[in-house]
Amino acid sequence: MDPLKRLNTFEVFGLDFMFDDGFKPYLIEVNTNPCLELSSPLLMRLIPHMLENVFRIVADPLFPPPPGWASKKQVVHEVCPENKFTVVFDEKQQGDEVASKL
Repeated sequence: MDPLKRLNTFEVFGLDFMFDDGFKPYLIEVNTNPCLELSSPLLMRLIPHMLENVFRIVADPLFPPPPGWASKKQVVHEVCPENKFTVVFDEKQQGDEVASKL
């Protein structure tokens, strides 16, 4: 996603969906700068845990927490089961294929 190929970077995207009468989901837009406002009880639960998980995935391998740090003992998906991260693009595996189509 980074055309400059900077190392050790990440992005958080916000995806907006809409559902029709049959509960079929439609992707409305993808935000590259999503609002992280804690404006409801659900968002107050999801957003801090999502950010904690992002930093565990991205930063902890580069800057491991000190030995015995409590948050390091938990597996990422156990912190907040609603945050199920999935790799949707791995440049090392799919980069050449995508570049050939540009």
